[in-house]
Amino acid sequence: MKEIRLMKGNEAIAEAAIRCGVDGYFGYPITPQSEVMETLMALQPWKTTGMVVLQAESETASINMLYGGAACGKKVMTSSSSPGISLMQEGMTYLAGAELPCVVANVVRGGPGLGTIQPAQSDYFQSVKGGGHGDYHLIVLAPASVQEMADFVELAFDLAFKYRNPALILSDGMIGQMMEKVEMKPYKPRWTNDEIEQMHPWATTGKPENRKYNIVTSLELDSARFEVFNEKLQRKYQQIRDNEVRYETFECDDAEYLLVAYGSSARICQKSIQLLREQGIKAGLLRPITLFPFPTKEINALASRVKGILSVEMSAGQLVEDVRLAVNGKVKVEHYGRCGGMIHSPEEVVEAVKQKIIGG
Repeated sequence: MKEIRLMKGNEAIAEAAIRCGVDGYFGYPITPQSEVMETLMALQPWKTTGMVVLQAESETASINMLYGGAACGKKVMTSSSSPGISLMQEGMTYLAGAELPCVVANVVRGGPGLGTIQPAQSDYFQSVKGGGHGDYHLIVLAPASVQEMADFVELAFDLAFKYRNPALILSDGMIGQMMEKVEMKPYKPRWTNDEIEQMHPWATTGKPENRKYNIVTSLELDSARFEVFNEKLQRKYQQIRDNEVRYETFECDDAEYLLVAYGSSARICQKSIQLLREQGIKAGLLRPITLFPFPTKEINALASRVKGILSVEMSAGQLVEDVRLAVNGKVKVEHYGRCGGMIHSPEEVVEAVKQKIIGG
C-alpha cells in the first residue's frame, strides 16, 4: 500500500533523507529551511536507522563535517538558506576539488545581504556557475513541488556518487514552506562499511590488507599535475552534460511562444500558459529540472520553432543568460522577474509575454 502524507517541502527533505539511508546530517538553523533540522530532530533517526543528526556550530562547520563524512564514503548532507550557503562556498569548492559526493539543499530567500526571509531564485549564478574559487561545477537539481523535494534527495545522492561530485538541490522558500501530498518511498538500509569498501575504493574508511589508507585532499602543489587533474574534472563535467540533462515540457507541441522557468516560477507559468491559450496565444513552457547540466540543446531546438522566448524567474535576471546562450541568437529572448522576495502572479507573466515578446 502506498504511504501518502501531507507535509511541507522542508519536512519532505528530512523524511526522504532518512528513507534513502543517509548516514549523517550536519546543519545550522536559518529561515526558511529550519524545519529540515527540526523534523530530523523530532523523528530521532539515530534510534532507528542510526543516522547522525547534529547541529553544527555554524554553516562553515557543517560543510566541513560533510567533507569528513564524504571522505569516508558515507551519505552525508546539509541544508541551509542563501546567506548560510554563501558561508559554505569554500567547503563546496574543497569537496568538488577532492571529488567527494554529498548533497546540499538550498531553500533560497531574497538577497543580497541578509535580505528577506521570503522566497527568491537569485542564487542561480552562485549555484550553477560555482560560488567558490576554481573551475568546478555542482550537479544542480531544481524541484518544483513538495514531491520532488522528497524524490530529489535520493536522485541527488545517486548522481553525487555516480560522478563523485557534490550535488545541490536548489529550492526556494515557497516550496520549502508549502504543504502538498507526498508519496513516500520505502526505507533503504544504510550502507555497511564492507559495502562502502566494495563500492567506493577511493574512500578513507578501514584498512584492508591489500591496500594502504587512501588520502583524500583538494591540495596540489605541482601545477603541471594539477592541470592534468583539472582537465580530468572538465571531462567529467562534459560527461554529466552529455548524460544527465533533465527537463519537462508543457504545451510545447504547437507553441509559438516559449516560457523558460524552473521551480516555483515554472508552477506559476503553467497557469500563465492556460490563461494565454484562453486568449488565443499559443504558449508553451520548458522547465529545466537540472540547472547543471542545463538543457541547452533542447532550448535551442525549440528556438527554431517559436517567435519569442520569455525567461521567467524570481530574480533580476540570471537564468535568462543561459537561455540566451542556448538560443544563440535564433529568436528574441526577454526576461521577466520579481526580486527581493516578491512572487510574480500568472497574470503578470501573461502581460509580460504580451508586452515584451508579442508587442516588443
